[in-house]
Amino acid sequence: MTQAARLSTADSSDLPSSVKRPEHRRALSDGVLKRIASRAADYDRENRFFHEDLEDLRRERYLALAVPQAVGGLGFTVPEVLAEQARLAYHAPSTALAINMHLYWTGAAAYLWQKGDHSVDWILHEAVAGRIFAAGHGEPGNDLGLANSTVVAEPLAGGGYRFTGRKIFTSLSPVWDWLGVHAKDSSDPAHPKIVHAFIRRQDPGHRTEQTWDTIGVRATRSDDTVLEGAVAAAPYVARVIPAGPPVDSFVDGIFGAAVPAIGAVYYGIAKRAFDLAIESAQKRTSAALGGKTYAHHPYTQRDVATAAIELESIWALLDRVANDWHDGVDHGALWPVKILASKQHAVEGARRVVDLATKIAGASSLFRRNELERLYRDVRSGPFHPPNTDATEDLIGKIHLGVLGA
Repeated sequence: MTQAARLSTADSSDLPSSVKRPEHRRALSDGVLKRIASRAADYDRENRFFHEDLEDLRRERYLALAVPQAVGGLGFTVPEVLAEQARLAYHAPSTALAINMHLYWTGAAAYLWQKGDHSVDWILHEAVAGRIFAAGHGEPGNDLGLANSTVVAEPLAGGGYRFTGRKIFTSLSPVWDWLGVHAKDSSDPAHPKIVHAFIRRQDPGHRTEQTWDTIGVRATRSDDTVLEGAVAAAPYVARVIPAGPPVDSFVDGIFGAAVPAIGAVYYGIAKRAFDLAIESAQKRTSAALGGKTYAHHPYTQRDVATAAIELESIWALLDRVANDWHDGVDHGALWPVKILASKQHAVEGARRVVDLATKIAGASSLFRRNELERLYRDVRSGPFHPPNTDATEDLIGKIHLGVLGA
């Protein structure tokens, strides 16, 4: 079989060798993924949450993907989670992106569990029981991420906290059982603190504003969450740490589980767009080439090569960082650089690949009925995930220059 023929038959299993190496298990069968893929266009068109996909994922125990087997989960490692998220995103980007917000809480808890820190083991048990965790980190006007917060955390007797403020981009907003939030406790103005805690859906003091009507990743339903005195009881206050660049294992676990996996989602989007472009180039004919397909056009060949090289580099960095994290490689103060760079390279590279894919496929990619049109919109959101592009590059630059916090 020729290389072109192999590419033309690409599917979810045709991911880089690092994704499909023998030690990587699969949580989702191709049949489940195809069923999930069949709904993606309708969810996007109707701006509707992926309820049916979620039920499929529940049945496959995907909510417990990162939970250690000893606690009742599937026990997938960080590299394995990235591989599964890339496969899911290849078929349904919004579903993969939204469920990542749940997986990174379980991943953070698993990270602590593996280190012998059992302070948030309850997250693992709740995930095994089918509870859904969402992330309340995005905030208007806060470009410092977890180092700061515009939401007020008021300390209560007994160790709990009351929260007031607004969170944006709350993926999974229709279905979460637990919302992980961070907020600032300024009760001691000279020593402000960042509180990391979880609120329950059934408790009062929060509401969802349906603000989500966006260019892409529409099925995530990342609506705003308004906190109007929501309380996290003491057992669900995970950390209270000094404001500023966080130095804490719980926050380390969040970054290690969340950020590379976001990159994996955008890799999956780009790989799907690439495969669709290849398929189009092998079918679309050119009068200028005497009726041959665009696969014979030198500009097409150049664009395919450029996109292929970009894809290889995206996964190479994601996979290396994930495996270094899993293996406990000591990058010291450069760990934030490694993690943030993997995501930044992925989201920017994915945009370039999808842009090339639409060029390769031609004007048909403009039409709503063409999957490439949806992927073109979905990939636009990548650079906005906290920390956004500006904040990421600022942090990486300061770390290398030795002026972080100066």
